[in-house]
Amino acid sequence: MSDGKSGLQLRSLLKKNGELEISLVNVPTPEPGPDEVVVRVEATPINPSDLGLLIGPADMSAAKVSGSKELPVVTARVPEAALAGLAARLDESMPVGNEGAGVVIRTGSSDAAKALMGRTVAMIGGAMYAQYRTLRVNECLPLPDGTTPAEGASCFVNPLTALGMTETMRREGHKALVHTAAASNLGQMLNKICLKDGIGLVNIVRNKEQADILHKIGAKHVVDSSAPDFMDKLTGALVETGATIAFDAIGGGKLAGQILVAMETAINKTAKAYSRYGSNVHKQVYVYGSLDTRSIELPRGFGMAWGVGGWLLFPFLMKIGPEAGNKLRQRVVAELKTTFASHYTKVVSLQETLQLDNIAVYNRRATGEKFLINPNKG
Repeated sequence: MSDGKSGLQLRSLLKKNGELEISLVNVPTPEPGPDEVVVRVEATPINPSDLGLLIGPADMSAAKVSGSKELPVVTARVPEAALAGLAARLDESMPVGNEGAGVVIRTGSSDAAKALMGRTVAMIGGAMYAQYRTLRVNECLPLPDGTTPAEGASCFVNPLTALGMTETMRREGHKALVHTAAASNLGQMLNKICLKDGIGLVNIVRNKEQADILHKIGAKHVVDSSAPDFMDKLTGALVETGATIAFDAIGGGKLAGQILVAMETAINKTAKAYSRYGSNVHKQVYVYGSLDTRSIELPRGFGMAWGVGGWLLFPFLMKIGPEAGNKLRQRVVAELKTTFASHYTKVVSLQETLQLDNIAVYNRRATGEKFLINPNKG
């Protein structure tokens, strides 16, 4: 095995002419500073947030592969209309991968760094689709003995997003919540948190198969947005739970507006008096994903006490501060093999990540299809 002085790293380059190029490059591994460590990356997930940088709006149906078996290069076209919104990254080769896990193989001179030698750690900090990564100690989370890199690879994004949702709910004075695209890995974690913590949760899914996934893990309120009685079922679940805050992974189309309308209807079912301005209970939808890239459509049927905004994990963690953030991280470590267990359908090498048949599967972002990259896979 290599000593980690250099290794392969996956890069995404979007050129000014609209050509996307995804390739592997051999890069030197920076020597660790006093408070840094070098980690051999052994597991890193492909999350929707990674696909935004890796592939973005490129048309992969006409993608081509060139290069060699060891160093493949994938090229595809990005529609001209999408380039304006991507100006900041044009002609800049960008490393990909938000989070991962692996084994510390070299450390800096500080006691905190030396204490991690040989440990399996989870990592955050970008550029994880690489064989080696030099990181600050505070970007590493030591995993309990007996935890594999695969078990710790998704320690940050999904678990902390799910905990961030319930924490936001509490801090903003709501008592129950709604979640869309709810059968995802993240959605299943959120269900386990809510069941454990006694929080009402309304899950919105798109078909019966997704509903079945959630019912199997004990979800109480699951509504199918493709069913003809969707609005009635959603309103009923909102009456039962009292949910007035939603986290929406879909983003575009009518769903955010439908949720607000159903919340208002549910509130008015128990209202003591009529108000021509609608209820004065604040209803909030936070959009945290963009599975649907169309505009958000909002009908005006939910009074004046409402909000639609964006929500992202890292700004939220900055807002609550390191002490509150560390409490959330410690809960993730304590419940890593239960509440926060992630399931993967395929483990691929860096080279296999660039095979077109694999890209076709993971770029669909389908529920129940989650890929894990092992950059040091033989």
